[in-house]
Amino acid sequence: MVGLVDGAQPSLPPTDDPEQESSRQLQSVRARAAEWAHTAAGLRDSILPGPVGSNDLPYTSIAARSVPARSVPAGEATGLGGDWYEAVRLPDGRLFLAVGDVSGHGEPAIDKMTRLRRALLGLSMSGASPGLLLARLNTLVLDGFADTTATVVCGHFDPATRLLSWAQAGHPAPILVRRGSARQLAAPAGVVLGATANPPYGMAEVRLAPGDLLLMFTDGLVERRDRDIGEGVSLALRGAEEITGEEITGAERSGADRETVTAAESGADFDARLDRFVTSIGGPDPEDDVCLLAVRVTG
Repeated sequence: MVGLVDGAQPSLPPTDDPEQESSRQLQSVRARAAEWAHTAAGLRDSILPGPVGSNDLPYTSIAARSVPARSVPAGEATGLGGDWYEAVRLPDGRLFLAVGDVSGHGEPAIDKMTRLRRALLGLSMSGASPGLLLARLNTLVLDGFADTTATVVCGHFDPATRLLSWAQAGHPAPILVRRGSARQLAAPAGVVLGATANPPYGMAEVRLAPGDLLLMFTDGLVERRDRDIGEGVSLALRGAEEITGEEITGAERSGADRETVTAAESGADFDARLDRFVTSIGGPDPEDDVCLLAVRVTG
């Protein structure tokens, strides 16, 4: 017990400055959020297929990018969402390509993304058409994922015929770059997964040519709060043309110069151009996750 000395009040221990205490609490929250974001990013990277650099498959060279959001939605520990990609060779020799996005952020979205991606990968081994794959995946989302929606674009590329057959479920259509000119493919019918039972999922086909570049991406690449999505798509189209424009310029060098460029150097240069493309469109502080799958037809 503390008593009085000569009638004077005892000295009390100094109290913390409220501003300093608030600053410490904020730093602690940020540190925990950063730690969780690092853990979640590692978890997602371990789930997504690798490598994220160039990967040569028959008649194609494939590169992928997965860029996390820098801003964190209110109430979330991390801005990491359920964006994912897939590129795998099927038993019949065709390539299965897919990019998707599960609604939400944080650990629940990553968990759902993992299950959805694995389910689609398993279904793809049946050889069913992309439209049928999405119809089956929609049933799975409705029955097994409470209060969840997702978007997907997926397709089969046949290296022998260079025919791409694809379908989409509420997802941005791919961009095709041919001889330096970019256009967004016309999307077949398809609604968001988990929105309604038994919707139709149409199919589209396009025959690719040697030198073509196909870009499949999530909406985080083109959507921002401060601009219209049409503006984002226009920026992406111009940026896609610059990717191959640099490649065409490089191809115009003399034969002696071309012979000095190794395959590794060519792949590294393409990877660098993809990095610049993602940064120029999404900006240095992306508001949403971005997944990008780039497919170059080499033969």
